[in-house]
Amino acid sequence: MLAPYACQPDQSRGRLFPERLSSFRSPFQRDRDRIIHSSAFRRLKHKTQVFVEHEGDYYRTRLTHTIEVAQVARTIAGVLNLNTDLAEAVALAHDLGHTPFGHTGEDAMERLMAPWGGFDHNAQALRIVTRLERHYADFDGLNLTWETLEGIAKHNGPVRSPNADEKHAHSEKGGGLPYALAEVNAAWDLELDTHASAEAQVAAIADDVAYSHHDLHDGLRSGLFTEDDLMELPVTGPAFAEVDRLYPGLDKMRRRHEALRRVFGRMVEDVIAVAQNRLSAAQPKSVDEIRHMGTTVIRFSKPLYQELKAIRSFLFTRMYRAPSVMVERARVTKVVDGLFPLFLENPGLLPETWASDIAAAKDQVELARVIADYVAGMTDRFALQEGERLLGIPAQA
Repeated sequence: MLAPYACQPDQSRGRLFPERLSSFRSPFQRDRDRIIHSSAFRRLKHKTQVFVEHEGDYYRTRLTHTIEVAQVARTIAGVLNLNTDLAEAVALAHDLGHTPFGHTGEDAMERLMAPWGGFDHNAQALRIVTRLERHYADFDGLNLTWETLEGIAKHNGPVRSPNADEKHAHSEKGGGLPYALAEVNAAWDLELDTHASAEAQVAAIADDVAYSHHDLHDGLRSGLFTEDDLMELPVTGPAFAEVDRLYPGLDKMRRRHEALRRVFGRMVEDVIAVAQNRLSAAQPKSVDEIRHMGTTVIRFSKPLYQELKAIRSFLFTRMYRAPSVMVERARVTKVVDGLFPLFLENPGLLPETWASDIAAAKDQVELARVIADYVAGMTDRFALQEGERLLGIPAQA
């Protein structure tokens, strides 16, 4: 039984293009399945999480990260009696708009697209699922339900005033909405001044849980820091100490796994406890009450949030901005910086399948957005190959 504040499939606001209901899948299950079967989802397997895709077989990619986020989202949503299918659908779609080379590529695209309306990966995900996936006879995109689109747009919080107080939000005073988000919202009002459903909030916190856990794991495997370093941090230090007490002399890899699974569990249990307390206190009677609460119901406790800030600060210094990572960031930035203006000047270099988009561009702004769609959709592998072929930048460092 779903909670009264959960998104009920039979009360969905439907799809922009009406379709017959499935006889054996709910609307949110169909959304999930369409996302999994999309071309953009498959490309995530060759897109950077932190380390560029070719650097190691064991490091997370955008795809494995996304799968881990979806698993966490289903777990939390299930305990809270929310709609697990919707939470999973939003989790599976949340990174579809990422460029090659992770946040490095996004930083480059945001700078390159500044004259043409900017670039935002959440907004790009919406552009993908409403426009760029072209497999169905009756519509462009995946024709997802309103609730899934809302979750993609607002899982990090409202995206404009009056409640746009999250770091990911886009204030109208600060330059307006990203064009990709504005286009979708113009076609179908996503109520961008409110919070999203509890299911979408679960997907957002699941993202934080997943990367906070697996970036520690990948950082250890890469040798950028050691277990001894983590003994000095909150959450991780006590986790390693507990493992050492329970399993003295445990071999290195098992010790690492046992400690980090405790870190993982601590985060999930904290989120569930906080959500249960907040929901019990607020007693929301509907999903719309969740949207209009003016704050999130799914979040970390304040003590754990502060402890995780210390871990993230450590990761930023020792991993995300490590000298070896910065060398690779500089190299792949050159690829994006070179390919975008080259294609903008010579759009005929794009594959024939993009010819109709190029021809339909009415001005330089629309053309730049087509080029952004193409470059942002590249995998690490393909971008490196094109960088070598067209720019002479070696695909391997």
